[in-house]
Amino acid sequence: MTSFTTPALPADAWRPQLHYSARGNWINDPNGLFYKDGIYHLYYQMNPDDSVWGNMHWGHAVSPDLVRWQELPIALDAEPEGLGYAFSGGAVIDWNNSSGLGDGVSPPIIATYTQHSKDAVQVQSIAYSTDGGKRFVPYAGNPVIANPGLKDFRDPKVVWHEPSQRWVMALVAGDRAHFYTSTNLLEWSFASEFGAESGAHGGVWECPELFSLTCAETGESRWILTISLNPGGPNGGSAMQYFVGQFDGQVFQVEHEDTRWLDFGTDFYAGITWDGLQSMGDERVMIAWMSNWQYANKTPTDSWRGAMSLPRRMALHNVNGHYRVASEPHVNLLQARRGEFDWLSAQAMAAGELLSTSELPPVAEIVLQLRWSAAAPLVEWQLINAQGEQLSLVLDAAQARLSLDRRQSGWDQEGFGREMHAELYASAPGFAELRLFVDRSSLEVFANGGLTCLTSCCFPQSPYSTLQLHLRSGALDAVSAQIYHLE
Repeated sequence: MTSFTTPALPADAWRPQLHYSARGNWINDPNGLFYKDGIYHLYYQMNPDDSVWGNMHWGHAVSPDLVRWQELPIALDAEPEGLGYAFSGGAVIDWNNSSGLGDGVSPPIIATYTQHSKDAVQVQSIAYSTDGGKRFVPYAGNPVIANPGLKDFRDPKVVWHEPSQRWVMALVAGDRAHFYTSTNLLEWSFASEFGAESGAHGGVWECPELFSLTCAETGESRWILTISLNPGGPNGGSAMQYFVGQFDGQVFQVEHEDTRWLDFGTDFYAGITWDGLQSMGDERVMIAWMSNWQYANKTPTDSWRGAMSLPRRMALHNVNGHYRVASEPHVNLLQARRGEFDWLSAQAMAAGELLSTSELPPVAEIVLQLRWSAAAPLVEWQLINAQGEQLSLVLDAAQARLSLDRRQSGWDQEGFGREMHAELYASAPGFAELRLFVDRSSLEVFANGGLTCLTSCCFPQSPYSTLQLHLRSGALDAVSAQIYHLE
């Protein structure tokens, strides 16, 4: 690919400018992510015929930097009269052509995905691409894993396990994960299962992924298993949980008993990471569907529904003796900054003070830093538009909690209006840093290096244009805020 263009999308009030959305129709889970020859490939669940869920194909978009995206034609078709619709899954670059499906010129891209038949039978299939991911051809020997008699048996994601020299597939089977192994991506052997007695079980498990991260503080590595859950999220509907543990190529052993959420917001789901970044220190970069199954089919965008989250770099940190996963906005997002407004600079605040600015761009990044030494502060930020609609974000340092209230944010049907709460993990005592990304129909909050994340959609009548900061109680030794215009 020698040139890259980002075509203009149809204009409407809620069309995201910083997040990926398809030109029209319905999209949901990201699928088959891989990076090769300087290009990030993003596939996703897509209905080419309507703006509600159904008739699942794999849509396709590419980016040189995770910021500018170009939509391409559908890459993997549904087979409604055959094994079924193309449900979610992953993709790997088969560098050594272990599958034998390559053309002898370049390594094939192998997609692993679920096919869901008209009779609602789910099986695991593969498809291969020898043209760099533009089109996938279903393997003639599909399915590679038959259904063992389960209703929910789907979403295969594969990783190469170097110690055992095998491919490892994670997929979900109802309320637990199953692991399979293979040497050639075509023939799979059941290895083990995990999760019947671990984690949250308020709904069906979906979209698992297994990968390794190394802790910056200790230098130790752990395996991370991410699981999407619907319903049963911490603030209603769908959400993503994760597990930290050990994996020996066959069995995953979790190292904690508590339930851990990758994002506490209602609109971060089915996230997976890109394959092919091994040359970059095996960096793990995740993107997720930015919606919730409680209302996804009813949001007011009409001609299009669904968008992707911002890309996030995954990291493992030791927090008070416990390993926790953080997800930070990808460094490439700094390229989107255009203008800076230094709103506050190390200003002290007393309880009851109110600060306000009307210089908030419609698409913005807000960087906030708070320091305190005495009474723990209770701080509220409000994003307000011309109609008086508002998003309210509250940091309660005493309770170590972050809350987002969107009950007055705009459109509030289908149970959309709600208050969300998140556990606030501290990176240092008496200090908090928040990065807020505001787009035309979303807010993503990253607190303390991404140890706490909170993602929310919103549909105001007009963009939020005023930012207010209230110190409800306690005291701040210093508060700083920078606002960046993004495009």
